[in-house]
Amino acid sequence: MEEITEKKSIFERPLWVAFFALLAATAWGWAYPLIKLGFAEFDIQPQMTAEKMLFAGVRFMLAGLIVLAIARATHRNFAMLRSDGWRYISFYAFLNTALHYAFFYIGLSHSAGARAAILNSLGVFLLVLLACLFFKSDKLTVRKIMGCLLGFAGVLALNMGGGDSGSFTFLGDGMIVLNALCSAFSGVLTRGLGKRADVFVATGYSLAIGGVMLVVPSLFAGASLPVITPAGVGILALLVGISAMGFMLYNKLISCNPVGKVAIFNSLIPVVGAVTSCLCLAEPFYWKYLFAALLAMTGIYVINRGKR
Repeated sequence: MEEITEKKSIFERPLWVAFFALLAATAWGWAYPLIKLGFAEFDIQPQMTAEKMLFAGVRFMLAGLIVLAIARATHRNFAMLRSDGWRYISFYAFLNTALHYAFFYIGLSHSAGARAAILNSLGVFLLVLLACLFFKSDKLTVRKIMGCLLGFAGVLALNMGGGDSGSFTFLGDGMIVLNALCSAFSGVLTRGLGKRADVFVATGYSLAIGGVMLVVPSLFAGASLPVITPAGVGILALLVGISAMGFMLYNKLISCNPVGKVAIFNSLIPVVGAVTSCLCLAEPFYWKYLFAALLAMTGIYVINRGKR
C-alpha cells in the first residue's frame, strides 16, 4: 500500500491537488478586473466586438506558445497517442478557447466584473453534475445535488433587487451564461486530452489553436488594437501568464483526478473576481454579491464534505 502511495504523482496527492487547484482558481479570478483594465488601456469600447476577439486571441495564442515552449524545454512527448488526436484537440480548442472566451469577453464588457464573476460560477456546478453523467469516478450523491442547488441559488440571488445593482441583460449576463455552458462542456472533454497527447502539449496546442481561431476572423473584420500603451502591454502579459499557468495546472489535475474533485475549487473564482473587481475597478459593492458568493462557497463545502 505504501509503495502505491509513493508512486503517486504530485498532481494526485490531495494536499497538492488542493494547492494547485486553488492557485489556478485565484489566478483566473484576477482575470476579471485585468481584462476590463486591458480594455480601458487599449481603448476597446463595448461595441468593438472584433477588437475584443483580437485582444483575447493574442492572449491565448501567446499563452499556448509559451506552454509549448515549456513542454519542449522539459522534453515532453509531442506525438499524438490516438489517430483522432488533432481533431479532438481542434474541437476542444474551438469550444474551450474560441467560443468560450468570445462569449466571455463580450459579456464582461457589458457587465460589472463582480457580477460576471459570480454568474460564471454556474459553469462550475454544471460541470460537477455533467461529470457524474460521463465519468464512473464521479458519482451523483445527495450532497452534490444540495451543493449544486446552493450554487444555482447564488446565481439567482444576483438578480434580486434590480435598478442600479443590475438586472439580467443578454449582451452581459446572457453571454456570461453561454460562456459558463462552454466551460462546463469543455471541462468534460478535458479528461480526453491526456488520452490523445501529453497533457501539457495538448494544452499548449489547444490554447494556440483557439487563439488563432479568434485572431484570424477579427483581422478579416479589420480589427486592430486602437491604442497600445506600456501599461496595456503589461496587463496583456499578466493575462497571458494567468492563462498559461492556469490551464497547465487545471488540465493536468483534471487528467488524473475525478473531475468534480478539481472543478469544484473553481467556485473560488467568483469570490476572487468579485473582490478584485470592486477593489481594482472601483465598482460599487452590493450586499447581494456577498450573499451570492456565500451561497456558492457553501455549495463547495457541502460537495467537498460528500467526498470524505
